Amino acid sequence: MDFLPFHIQEYSNNHTTQPNDLLTKIEAETLAHVAMPRMISGHYQGRVLSMFCAMIQPKLILEIGTYTGYSALCMAENLSKEGKIITLDKNSTIEDRVRKYFLESQFYNQIEYIIGDASQIIPTLPYTNYDLVFIDADKIHYALYYELVFDKVKKGGFIIADNVLWSGKVAEKDIKIDKKTAALLAFNQKIQSDTRVENVLFALRDGLMVVRKL
Repeated sequence: MDFLPFHIQEYSNNHTTQPNDLLTKIEAETLAHVAMPRMISGHYQGRVLSMFCAMIQPKLILEIGTYTGYSALCMAENLSKEGKIITLDKNSTIEDRVRKYFLESQFYNQIEYIIGDASQIIPTLPYTNYDLVFIDADKIHYALYYELVFDKVKKGGFIIADNVLWSGKVAEKDIKIDKKTAALLAFNQKIQSDTRVENVLFALRDGLMVVRKL
């Protein structure tokens, strides 16, 4: 995920608004106690997501891939007062930890946390007007999640997909392509070819594909 020299990353972090105490605690405890801690959005990307939401002013957000709840809480900071975020994750082993974090936040009543298979849950959700969908789950199914949510995103709404640079593998040549890299290559091309949207791929952390529905 480290595309920029460390001193540039450090300078950027130091000139970005710092997270609140709860987010700082979640990041520290994730790094210390949870498997695959690099999956957390973390300080810099979390502030980016929060800023995007300040610009978009979403009333309804769907997140696919909760992990330890960091990104959900960042996005919840700029929900409208009557807004809601639905966040889905298949990992029940950390459910109690994540629910505890949500209970500690001021946004608890605005967060609906559902454990299960997102591909099965999304079609059952009664919402058809998402302002923002954040995809940060298993990479093999990115294209599937995109199609499952597309018609449920309002015109002018946004879909953001994380990890689309996949540690730079998608841009490397003459390497053996594994399944996840192949899936992300196909997903990125799918977005680039989709005439229903406009898109920008941000080389931020592990890559954010930001898509606006036309």
